[in-house]
Amino acid sequence: MSGLETLLIKAKGAAKRGETDAAREIYRKVLSKHPRNPRARAGLEALETASANPSQQQFDVMVAAYKSGRMDECARQGQALAETYPHSHGVQNLLGASLLALNDNAGAAKAFERAIEADPNHPASYNNLAIALRKQGLLDEAEATYRKVIARAPDYADAQYNLANLLQLSDRPDEAAEHFAAAIRINPQYVDAHYNLGNLLAKAARREEAVACFKNAVRLRPSHSDAYNNMGGELLALERVDEALASLNKALEANPKNGQALINKGKVLVLKGDEPGAISAFRGALSLDPTDRSARLQALFEEAHICDWSTRGQYPLTVGPEAAAVQPFASLPFVDDPAHQLRRSFDCAAKMFPAAPESLPHPAPSTDGRIRIGYFSADFHNHATMYLMAGFFREHDRARFDVRLYSYGPAREDDYTRAELRGHVDGFTEVGAMRDEDIVALARKDKLDIAVDLKGYTRGTRTRLFGQRLAPVQVSFMGYPGTIGHPCMDYFIADHVTMPEGAEQYFSEKIVRLAGSYQANDNRREIVADTKGRSGWGLPDEGFVFASFNHTYKISPREWDLWMGLLREVPGSVLWLLRSNRWAEGNLRREAEARGVDPARLVFSPSVAHGEHLGRLVHADLFLDTFAVNAHTTASDALWAGLPVLTLAGQQFAARVAASLVTSVGLPEMAVESEEAYAALALDLARDPARLAALRERLAESRSTTPLFDTVPYTRRVEAALERMHQRQLEGQAPDHFAVD
Repeated sequence: MSGLETLLIKAKGAAKRGETDAAREIYRKVLSKHPRNPRARAGLEALETASANPSQQQFDVMVAAYKSGRMDECARQGQALAETYPHSHGVQNLLGASLLALNDNAGAAKAFERAIEADPNHPASYNNLAIALRKQGLLDEAEATYRKVIARAPDYADAQYNLANLLQLSDRPDEAAEHFAAAIRINPQYVDAHYNLGNLLAKAARREEAVACFKNAVRLRPSHSDAYNNMGGELLALERVDEALASLNKALEANPKNGQALINKGKVLVLKGDEPGAISAFRGALSLDPTDRSARLQALFEEAHICDWSTRGQYPLTVGPEAAAVQPFASLPFVDDPAHQLRRSFDCAAKMFPAAPESLPHPAPSTDGRIRIGYFSADFHNHATMYLMAGFFREHDRARFDVRLYSYGPAREDDYTRAELRGHVDGFTEVGAMRDEDIVALARKDKLDIAVDLKGYTRGTRTRLFGQRLAPVQVSFMGYPGTIGHPCMDYFIADHVTMPEGAEQYFSEKIVRLAGSYQANDNRREIVADTKGRSGWGLPDEGFVFASFNHTYKISPREWDLWMGLLREVPGSVLWLLRSNRWAEGNLRREAEARGVDPARLVFSPSVAHGEHLGRLVHADLFLDTFAVNAHTTASDALWAGLPVLTLAGQQFAARVAASLVTSVGLPEMAVESEEAYAALALDLARDPARLAALRERLAESRSTTPLFDTVPYTRRVEAALERMHQRQLEGQAPDHFAVD
């Protein structure tokens, strides 16, 4: 027997006895002299394979622990097996997975690295390693690992999907979208890729595309409640209200405990005019999570719309940054406190506004010397803001200003107001279907010097656009009666009454105080002569008519107590109110009866065309203002129609608007400082026809000359403010407070 044969027999025998190290040494000795010997090579490979992999039974124990969720046990088994079989890809990979589940991300990464060493061609290990790196915050290393596995296995959909998520986390949305789309091309059944791409597109306001993605997700997984919910949210933003409701109902069928779907359903029902249904949805979300401050605030706000004051005392439970998802407009009627409203705005802005832009606009001076101004709103149609501002745009000096309107509301080409506006400006652009970043790019391409926000925190807003800097100077004007609470907004236009000295501390913007009132007005508003008479509006032929055409959400028990006291004190008097919704009517009638007033003395009238509304005000004797949120356009309407307005000058801007209006129209005594003075003056005017007649006469005489309704000088004051803002910016000066006489 040759020496080679003897060595091979000895090696085989050692292997059988379990003396693997001795057998391995013999095989290596043979191969050192006979490197191509097939028996020695096969024997050594068999030993190496055996040392790299545990028995199936050992591995099955580990797998069973993992599948049953016993991650601690799986990790213990894996660590023990890894010591004996350090080159087993299966052991290392499963060990890494269990450590990942236990949040031992560093340990998981090491296990996945060993798995890759054992089998460099296994893409899942790279993918898992990248996940472990990402969880440690090692984003660059994770990205490099994902790209490595994609290069090795371009058809590995999970790596494309996970890289997309990482890029989204790194605020690289366009790249993320490419990789989500790649995952879907590889695997059209990839539900989560459709869903996450939809979320990415929704965030970019690419709503139609987002809806298409969510539709794919629910087609593939009909029980995907979150996809139905998010689709409903996008359909709601597109004002496809019925489709949104259907989608949200599907979300709740799939998961009745989907609180966000309940909240979105509440928002849809608000638009459909189903206030009780909306309240029920918000309260339902609150029952699922009693700590949900946003749901509670939305419920309270809608309850205010129907004048259900039974839970109004819960408002303090809504305070805190957790309610930032609800815009601060909803908090205005509950608290007259500018410091409180500032905190609300700060919280909302921190959630709503994007990160600071990488670049700022620096437009070159215009070739014609004009200041380029862009006004942004969703309300360029028959809307309260446009009733006030139509005259401003008509009188805007286009020899000095290049005036452009950017409308992100629904297109209303048959709207007379919009057609009129087009004739008074240099540009009118529909941007409602555009992504935020595209609107920003357009504004910068148009080289705006000043961007003006006419919306603020009101329904349909896209004020977050201003966070990306549309222009070097940005101004909050007319839309929201309070601060935005974000450094992107440079100026807020007010006056000396709405913004007394010291009140600027409650605004993040620098304050521009105009002489007269901050509020624009159109001195060409048509008053259509009334033909119905008192009886045509349900009013008595005789008797004093108190009126308040404010939205019902502005009415609180404070006003109601005083108003009902006036009705008790003035026999035959009535309170004329706007018909907002039938639930508010029923609740207010009950609240009247509870205060000893016949509910029949409340007269509700529907909304009518603006000119007709102005005409019917001839039948009212005194307008009673609400407190925390005053009448704004409604107060101007009353004064323009010759109806005196009584207001209580409060603390926050929204509670001082009517005081500004009556002062500017020459009736400063109609802004009182206390509830007692409010009640006393109202009662005196109701009992003293001569005094009231004198007030009305003064109002009629001064209407055409008062600063409030003198549109041209008002427009020049605003233009002077805009010029000064622009000049400061050109001179490199930071925004600052100033006044315009």
